[in-house]
Amino acid sequence: MNVSRSVAAFHLDKLAEAGVVEVTFERRTGRAGPGAGRPSKMYRLAAGELTASMPERHYDLAGQLLATAVVDSTTDGTPVDQCLHRVAHAAGRAAGLEIAAEAAAEVEPLIHVLERQGYEPCTLEDDEIALSNCPFHRLAEDHRNLVCGMNLDYLSGLLEAMDPDSPLRADLAPEPGYCCVRLRRS
Repeated sequence: MNVSRSVAAFHLDKLAEAGVVEVTFERRTGRAGPGAGRPSKMYRLAAGELTASMPERHYDLAGQLLATAVVDSTTDGTPVDQCLHRVAHAAGRAAGLEIAAEAAAEVEPLIHVLERQGYEPCTLEDDEIALSNCPFHRLAEDHRNLVCGMNLDYLSGLLEAMDPDSPLRADLAPEPGYCCVRLRRS
């Protein structure tokens, strides 16, 4: 396939703007000084990690929670599922505290936070919030009890930290097409 230099440069510059590639300038001829010509624009894969998914997924968070629970379990001998419960709840609380002040200015802070976390919330009757997307979908397909329980603990901690007096609680409510956690009035 023949692609013109200008078309290739256009697309490479777009990838550079997105952080996928890095740009450097080098003289490739070995010549230096006046009359050596303009340095060549070189592209290479960026050093940082880049992920994208549609719909949004957060396997990095799931991996971090699971790894921390395993380390805690091997350190103190507590069963992994108990460690995961504690770790996920603490991580949800930490995330909730971190964004509580920022979200306080929002009209619907919880909805905004859930959207940012990739849950795609939708409000149903009785102010119940269904989550149209599970950020851990593929993991939940293979390890439903473990991952859905972790998600429940994470969201419970998030709710608790954002508003300790919230009338909402996180419940397991598996239903096709939705995350298995649903937020309901107490």
